[in-house]
Amino acid sequence: MNNKSTLIGHLACFGAYCIFGFNIVCCKNISNAHVLTPMDLFCLRATGATILFWLLSLFMPKEKVPLKDLLQIFVASMLGLFLTQMSFLKAITMTTSIDLSIANTCTPIMTMFVAAIVLKEPITFKKIGGVLVSLAGVLILIFNSVGLGGGASETKPMGIVLAVLNGLTFALYLGIFRPLISKYNVVTFMKWMFLFSMLVALPFNARHFFQLPFSQMDSKVLWQVAYVVVFATFVAYFLIPVGQKRLRPTLVSMYNYVQPIIATLISIIIGLDHLTWKKIVAMILVFSGVWIVNQSR
Repeated sequence: MNNKSTLIGHLACFGAYCIFGFNIVCCKNISNAHVLTPMDLFCLRATGATILFWLLSLFMPKEKVPLKDLLQIFVASMLGLFLTQMSFLKAITMTTSIDLSIANTCTPIMTMFVAAIVLKEPITFKKIGGVLVSLAGVLILIFNSVGLGGGASETKPMGIVLAVLNGLTFALYLGIFRPLISKYNVVTFMKWMFLFSMLVALPFNARHFFQLPFSQMDSKVLWQVAYVVVFATFVAYFLIPVGQKRLRPTLVSMYNYVQPIIATLISIIIGLDHLTWKKIVAMILVFSGVWIVNQSR
């Protein structure tokens, strides 16, 4: 794979996980407003992204997807979208910010093992070292930053279970479905992914979903919902497959460590936190770990 293609993959993953970093803040604020349930928000994301991807597909070359691949995309949708997002949105309401952040650090580690089993991607010393270096940086950042608030006042055991499930399902998605994603245009793949997740979610929430009191919602909440649907769902999930096509699963998942950096920078910008040498060292460690993993075979 040439350097230009690899660079595009890195930029796509970096952009997607920067968006996810803002998404954490928005989802916490939406959760704190107590106007939307986790299922409401997921249905909004799935429905909005389905409409946007199918509209975009009208301007793209047509691709025929056989039934066998559609069945695989359905499973990918359940792992990469439905279970991943639902477990995350529910975990937010049952864990403190710091506990959720710590639990999310396991995703690259799980992805490394899934990729080794499914894709026979070797677990090299560089890869292990890179993951550990970035993990150290993230933990330093978490324990030396002021949280943005949100989440629960205390962590419930089920919240940790859901946070780990969130990481595991996304690790399985990254590790198992890279060959399938490589077969199709990103828009073709994602339009079916979101259609399937929407069709599964809506029956559970249809009566409540179609009676959502948008007119009674605060304008700030509405803008954050719009950001979650358009950017954290449509744009981010367009970018991730671009990265998956060009980078190894473990490397893609390493960009998960960008999210706490973004959350910390937001805290600093709005005056809830301040920059220290420990945070600078932590950020350097995170990106050094990504670079080390990129150098592994």
